Amino acid sequence: MFTLEQAFSSLFEVNMGVKDNERILVFTDTIGPDESPSPDDAERRRRLWRVASEVGRFALHTYGSGTFFSFPATSSSGAEPPEILWRKAFGDRIVDSLVSEGILISLLGKTAAPAQLTRAGEIVLERKEDVVDVVVAMANNSTSHTRFRSLINMAGGRFASLPHFDPDMFFTCMRVDWMLLAERTKKLAERINRAGELVVESGNGTRMYFCKKGRMAAADDGLLTHPGSFGNLPAGEVYLAPLEGTSKGVMVLEYAPMRKLASPLELVVENGRITEIRGDEPFRKELEEKLAESADNGSIAELGIGTNERASRPDNILEAEKILGTIHIALGDNSGFGGTVNTPFHEDYVFYGPTLTAIGEGGVREVLLADGRLMT
Repeated sequence: MFTLEQAFSSLFEVNMGVKDNERILVFTDTIGPDESPSPDDAERRRRLWRVASEVGRFALHTYGSGTFFSFPATSSSGAEPPEILWRKAFGDRIVDSLVSEGILISLLGKTAAPAQLTRAGEIVLERKEDVVDVVVAMANNSTSHTRFRSLINMAGGRFASLPHFDPDMFFTCMRVDWMLLAERTKKLAERINRAGELVVESGNGTRMYFCKKGRMAAADDGLLTHPGSFGNLPAGEVYLAPLEGTSKGVMVLEYAPMRKLASPLELVVENGRITEIRGDEPFRKELEEKLAESADNGSIAELGIGTNERASRPDNILEAEKILGTIHIALGDNSGFGGTVNTPFHEDYVFYGPTLTAIGEGGVREVLLADGRLMT
């Protein structure tokens, strides 16, 4: 029988490629005082905390290095984690320099100017030996789209992001054949990168156009063994940041990130931003509140395609966006993977049974997905 200990071993040795004397940081978050999760999700969050602490203990016992840390959840996925976690990851010398030069507060608020971002990178590289080697981010709210993550990668640290993780995934979509997944994902990314435009259509009324001119799709295959590697676990997607200001169409949402909607919502997109929301589902209010916080929160940030054949859950965004043959589209921040939008919000929505058409030079069209089936 496959055990949690075997799952932890696979995580560190297959996915992260842990070597002797590397420093490992495992962190998670607790339910924040302003959160009101459903009873089922609250129980998942408690199980996540327990398993994350077990992962940290396993790292310490097995590899002689493992720091576990927990903090109250941030306001949303894409928001920067607190200063104390920066100190765990970068060390006091780096963080003290960021504080003394007035940069850290801008980083935490995601308001850092280009010159500050450049200087932050210089400070981190000057003392990159202080930065942890391996990060397993098991916070419920994603830290993928943060400067915290990108600066760790800049220093050569390897970063696995597991937002909304359910420990049951260790026994399902985390038991995929990683080499086969990597080959499938790489080939799909290559096909997408031959195109300049992409069109997504699905039977629920979704029809979206994306321009990828100047943008490259990346393959998230779960093999985070090279310096500076970053990806989700469970893995299995090709993703890109569409060119800002060019996306248009209608997105028909049937699922929020963690539940099926009672009725669909239509999101109208013009010039790369949400301009209208139609429908009466209560999730509409949550979206409208986020869009009211910042116009950038309504930006089309990402187009992704799932490639993991062992992923199946539609009610958990971490796994849902990896389901083979699905499409996901995200709003908000994309500054960490080739885009220009920098905002403390990033949220994905999954579309089932889509058709994805790539348009290349001279208008040549190639169907990459047909009704949710990967075309080879």
